[in-house]
Amino acid sequence: MREMVLIRHAETAMAGRLCGHSDPELNAAGEMQLARIVEQVLPLGIDRIVSSDLRRASRTAQAIGQRIGVDPEFRQRLREIHFGLWEGMSWNEITERFPREAQAWIAEFPSNAPQGEPYAELCARVEMEFNPLLHTSADGVAAVVTHRGPMRYALTKFFGRSEQEAFEQTAAYGAVIVVASGPTQQEARP
Repeated sequence: MREMVLIRHAETAMAGRLCGHSDPELNAAGEMQLARIVEQVLPLGIDRIVSSDLRRASRTAQAIGQRIGVDPEFRQRLREIHFGLWEGMSWNEITERFPREAQAWIAEFPSNAPQGEPYAELCARVEMEFNPLLHTSADGVAAVVTHRGPMRYALTKFFGRSEQEAFEQTAAYGAVIVVASGPTQQEARP
């Protein structure tokens, strides 16, 4: 089994809004974060990068790949969940326009946004990407550059993290989480 590094993309102009399948570029803060992310992962020995194909993740993966000499592989299945009618909205806008649905989202998480992608579909596609990476006999370190939702699910499904731990560890743009080959040997880096 490979060791893995999970990396949340750098910040975009949609920070503070639900940004599922929307595809914004990194903002100025995100571009500045790239240097920190690259320096943080440089000593980890990454020899493979798999990334969401959305710009915010692919730009992050490309910056890492250029520095370490690895071409990223882009995967649509590593995209964030599609938030349907909530796409691009702030939480305040959602609670004003969709109060009942917002309450259900909190009370019954994971539930679905109106006309959004079912959470079970996100889980299935994330598993389709992670299972081959986890069960390969290749040595080395694989980096997965993706979004908060796929990272949270992977951390709870494959690496023994609680929902609360996964929520906290993926909160920051540019979060880097090193997970060792076994689900009990893990290290998080802010």
